[in-house]
Amino acid sequence: MVKGPPAGMVKERLRMARCSWAGEDPEYIRYHDEEWGKPVVDDTRLFEKLCLEGFQSGLSWITVLRKRPRFRTQFHDFAIDRVARMTEADIERLLTDAGIIRHRGKIASTINNAQRTQAIQAEFGSLAAYVWSFEPAPVPGPGVRTEFVSETEASRALSKDLRKRGFSFVGPTTVYAFMQAMGMVNDHHIDCDCRATCETARNKLKRPRPKGK
Repeated sequence: MVKGPPAGMVKERLRMARCSWAGEDPEYIRYHDEEWGKPVVDDTRLFEKLCLEGFQSGLSWITVLRKRPRFRTQFHDFAIDRVARMTEADIERLLTDAGIIRHRGKIASTINNAQRTQAIQAEFGSLAAYVWSFEPAPVPGPGVRTEFVSETEASRALSKDLRKRGFSFVGPTTVYAFMQAMGMVNDHHIDCDCRATCETARNKLKRPRPKGK
């Protein structure tokens, strides 16, 4: 989850307006400009984003972002079927790797959530079809006086349903951060140059639909 209110604005040397949380770290800026808020419908990347938001719980997002390459190596680029086959031996091995976040519960949760994702794919046709079915109605982007929102009715609904299906580390705040990251909501500041780009992509997106619907 991106920490801090997205309401502020900063301008860099090239006069590009950004949400203030992007700061000055090149990796954070790249993530803000190229990824955050852009709609995703690929199951592998959605699964990755959901897992990494879970790993972020209690930490800063930049910590997770810097460790993401190693996470991808150790979790088979978040290929759902491969992660679902990981075992207790893999958990023990990963607990020795300082390149990732060494939290037994979160590592085990990633494997569990892969198995739960397989069940969703069997039922809905794809993780994307399931997740996007929780998309809320669009709301105005945050502005200077907008209070920071950490969860919403939609994130609470998705969180509740995920937990009912056996997922873990998917509380409503974590789920809302996931919804922001994967473009289900556009929470770029109203004056951020990336907001229009993300909104255009959202408008052009063909939402995946559950099989049979």
